[in-house]
Amino acid sequence: MNTRYPNIVEFQVTGDYALFSDPIMRVGGEKCSYQIPTYEALKGIISSVYWKPTIIWHIDEVRVINQIQTEVKGIRPIKYNSSKNDLAYYTYLKNCRYQVRAHFEWNENRPELALDRNECKHHQIALKMIRKGGRRDIFLGTRECQGYVEPCVFGEGAGAYDDLPELSFGLMYHGMTYADEAYSQETQGKMTARFWYPVMKKGVIRFLRPEQCPGQKPLREMKIKPFGEARENFSGLREFGEVE
Repeated sequence: MNTRYPNIVEFQVTGDYALFSDPIMRVGGEKCSYQIPTYEALKGIISSVYWKPTIIWHIDEVRVINQIQTEVKGIRPIKYNSSKNDLAYYTYLKNCRYQVRAHFEWNENRPELALDRNECKHHQIALKMIRKGGRRDIFLGTRECQGYVEPCVFGEGAGAYDDLPELSFGLMYHGMTYADEAYSQETQGKMTARFWYPVMKKGVIRFLRPEQCPGQKPLREMKIKPFGEARENFSGLREFGEVE
C-alpha cells in the first residue's frame, strides 16, 4: 500500500451504467464512453462524497473489477439550436465496479482558508462520508448514470484483469485544471485541459499527477472565485464567508 500520504481514502464505486465521454463528443450528436473512468470523473465522485475549498483531491489509482462491456442506447436529447428533440445513440459502459485510492492536499491557491487546514478533521469526515455513501448523489460520468459508493480495501477480491500484464488505451482526457487549483505559472488565471496515455497493469491504472500530464491545453482565461473576510463564529474560531 502507498503510505506516502497519511490521508489516503479507499472506496468502491458501482453502477449499472457509466459514460466517461471524450470532451470532443460532448457538443451534441453521438456519445461514446471511454473504456475506463477518467481522472476527472473519479475526482468528481470523491468530491461529491466530501469536498471543501481548503483541499484538492488527487486520484492515485483505480482498479477495474468487472469486465469492460458496452451497451448502445437510443437517446432523445434536446437539439442545441431549437427546443425540439433529436435522435442519437450513446454507447455506455455497463455493470461497472471500480476500486479507487485517493488522497487530498491543501489548496495553496486559498491562503485565506489556512486556518481550516486540519488534516485529521477532513480525513475523518471523508472516511465517514464514504461509509454513509456520500454527501451528494454519485454519478459515473453523466447524471443519468447513478453510482453508489462504499468503503473497501484497495486490491482486495478478484478482478477481471488481474492476470492481464498490460493494456494501453492511447491518448485520453485526464481532467481539467481550474484557476483555483493552478499548479504552475502557465495554469494561473486559466482553465486548462490535460491529456495523457493511460496504461492498465493487472487491472490497476496509476494516474499521473495533473502537473505531470504530457498534454496541457489552455482553453480560456478564468478568475478565482473570491471568499469574504474572516469572521469569528460562536466557538471563537475564525471562519470565512463566501462572497455571492
